[in-house]
Amino acid sequence: MRVGIIGAGPAGLAAAYDLTRQGHHVVVYEAGPSVGGLASGFKAPHWDWTLERFYHHWFESDHDILNLIAEMGLSHKVIWPRPITAIYYQGKFYPFDSPMAVLRFPGLSWPDKLRVGLVVLYLRKTTHWQAFEQVTAHEWAQKWFGPRAYTALWEPLLVGKFGEENYREVNMAWLWARLYKRSPRLGTFIGGFQAFLDELAARVRRQGGDIRLNTPVQGVTPDGGRTTDGEGPPSLEIHTSDGTETFDAVISTASPRLMAKLVPALPESYASQLKRLKSLGAVVLILALDRQLTPGIYWHNLPKSAGFPFLALVEHTNYVKPEYYGGDHLVYCGDYLPPEHPYFKIAQEELLATFLPALVRFNPAFEPGWVKQSWLFRTEYAQPVPPVNYSQMIPDVRTPIPGLYFASMSQVYPWDRGTNYAVEIGRRVARLVVEDAAQQNGYSFDGRQRTNQPLPLPLP
Repeated sequence: MRVGIIGAGPAGLAAAYDLTRQGHHVVVYEAGPSVGGLASGFKAPHWDWTLERFYHHWFESDHDILNLIAEMGLSHKVIWPRPITAIYYQGKFYPFDSPMAVLRFPGLSWPDKLRVGLVVLYLRKTTHWQAFEQVTAHEWAQKWFGPRAYTALWEPLLVGKFGEENYREVNMAWLWARLYKRSPRLGTFIGGFQAFLDELAARVRRQGGDIRLNTPVQGVTPDGGRTTDGEGPPSLEIHTSDGTETFDAVISTASPRLMAKLVPALPESYASQLKRLKSLGAVVLILALDRQLTPGIYWHNLPKSAGFPFLALVEHTNYVKPEYYGGDHLVYCGDYLPPEHPYFKIAQEELLATFLPALVRFNPAFEPGWVKQSWLFRTEYAQPVPPVNYSQMIPDVRTPIPGLYFASMSQVYPWDRGTNYAVEIGRRVARLVVEDAAQQNGYSFDGRQRTNQPLPLPLP
């Protein structure tokens, strides 16, 4: 088959990897100058490693991406530091990433700590998340964790991730997924995520795939019933500034709203599903400092009520050694915000002036002169908002147009967005493309005439 893929992020590359490995001809269209999507990185001239534009790490439970890395023979390039994650309480930061740290936290009474421990244990043991999506996290957490624990722990998390206008509608399955899957040890790839994504792209190319950077897709249309081989379902056309190409199948990994815009031929019932999905964008200001900002803390969770101008401060070089970055100490100041928020429009200098005064709350000795360089990255699609019964709202990865598939982070639910689940949905949709083609043409995956036996899964 000829398969077109829109987007060279982890989902698009994972799909391309599996399809080219089976001998299909794949063309990947990427609007940006490099592969990686939201997981892509950049590199200052004096750095040995790349740095992600939007902070990323892996958990030990991220089996899909770790299995892909193992298949590629690259597991030895994944490292597992054990950084410190802290929360803010009454003007101080307290580690909160282990049972012992929870016991030492002064913001909860001993009965509250016991209650939190038992409820977290229950959530980490149960796999029946469907019941959780029928109630909001706001309601469930208040009831079962108790009002004091909810106010100290979960309400700041929900407000920070989804904003005052959205946090009360997020369903409990989202919070369950965070507690069920996450681990205190965090993984990254030697050289940065970009190094892994570049390696994955290289494998795709070696297997015959074509990855076209700086090539935004302008539209996708059914081609009026023509096919690439004269048989089978109608094929699809991808339009770019370089021209139009025809494919047997197209996988789009774009945002839901962009997907609706790219494919005006989608039935209104499906297009309206795409448009109803709500999400927040992300704004990240990265600072290169000439010295360490905080004493070993990697991730600082910040309650909006405390008046910080951003959601999280992540000192990356308290996780990965500054030696890999020419001695720079790298700090992320990030936030999830609605696309209409002023942070998406103001200049970098103005945002820098807004953020820097807050750094004295992390280190009273901080001075603006510590900042050697800064970078600003923004995206309007970063954090899906899952309301009650969200599973009934998610568009199918098979669109109503034959041969057209949609795979986005809005569909990895109940899991939170991340590279692991991007790989999972990318490989899943690649399997569907091959499966649907085999069923359409009356053949099994190995090319033999199809029988009544169930179709085997072609991919790991």
